[in-house]
Amino acid sequence: MWDSIRALVAGGVTIFLTTQYLDEADHLAHRIAVLDRGRIVAQGTPDELKRRIPGGHVRLEFATDRQLDLAATLLDDASRDADKLVLEVPTGGDVGSLRRILGRLDDAAVEIEQISIHTPDLDDVFFAVTGHGAEQPEAVS
Repeated sequence: MWDSIRALVAGGVTIFLTTQYLDEADHLAHRIAVLDRGRIVAQGTPDELKRRIPGGHVRLEFATDRQLDLAATLLDDASRDADKLVLEVPTGGDVGSLRRILGRLDDAAVEIEQISIHTPDLDDVFFAVTGHGAEQPEAVS
């Protein structure tokens, strides 16, 4: 079905698609309107909507407690999970932020075991603009 929709759009056809599957909207839509209880609460391209909200972070995993401790002293705005040897550092998702984080750690010879970057998705957008997650419709009596 996704291929058929993409082919129609590529041929110049405008498609109006409603879906509760935000991953589907992210893949198919050029523009999105987020509805909450019948009202549009946000609209834009998927990327524009995702950039509007906070929540991006870099997740750093370390091999030892010592490396975690050292990194935590260098990245004071990070949240720490000592059991998993993980720091999560808030970031806007831009390359400059990542360079600064990695530069600080490299300058102090801190070894990172694993790194991942989290950017907000449309589920995060929905929650941010509505104040609640997607819910089942209430029963009408």
